[in-house]
Amino acid sequence: MEKLELLYEGKAKKVFKTEDPDVLIVDYKDDATAFNGLKKGTIVGKGAINNRMTNYVFKLLEKEGVPTHLVEELSDRETAVKKVEIVPLEVIIRNIAAGSFSKKLGIEEGTPLLQPTLEFSYKNDDLGDPFINSYYALALGLATQEEIDKITKMAFKVNEVMKKFFAEAGIELVDFKIEFGRYKGDIILADEVSPDTCRLWDINTHEKLDKDRFRRDMGGVEDAYQEVFKRIGLA
Repeated sequence: MEKLELLYEGKAKKVFKTEDPDVLIVDYKDDATAFNGLKKGTIVGKGAINNRMTNYVFKLLEKEGVPTHLVEELSDRETAVKKVEIVPLEVIIRNIAAGSFSKKLGIEEGTPLLQPTLEFSYKNDDLGDPFINSYYALALGLATQEEIDKITKMAFKVNEVMKKFFAEAGIELVDFKIEFGRYKGDIILADEVSPDTCRLWDINTHEKLDKDRFRRDMGGVEDAYQEVFKRIGLA
């Protein structure tokens, strides 16, 4: 499978057309951004880690009945994926208070939540991905009620599978962001699952092993990503 025309370049990935109209190639970059692109940098080796980790987790989720866009891993940084129409909702599941949740609600970071929460953001960089609810999504035509129900059910299933998976590697799944796409009349999981899109803490020390190290200038970003990669058995 060959990369043809560059279709799109985002903050973390390039997307290329292929000879198959239903299949794209995603090429993961080492570029890092935070705060909607206001902070920029490079995390060496991140592209390969995020690519391989996403594919590994997606295969695991497929086995558990969650359909994904994964077709085939082509190299350390490149993967063939189904061409989906992305539903313009960022779906965030939280198990422990952290980040914007803690700030907004005045809850100390690290406080376990009584149950997982789900929130939606409108996927729009120009607006800073604002927080919305399902009524907004319906009113703006971003998704149908049936799609929202499917996305909600699948997101909680993803959480259940990933919490167990990471716990076995000594990692706490604090929260994560996922995206879904429309493919041949169905809703499937798309985008990525990586230390870029998940908050991952050491289960005992609560040391941060994710992009917060970059966001907060904590240092040791590359080492943290490598540590996650190693613990899940991919290094």
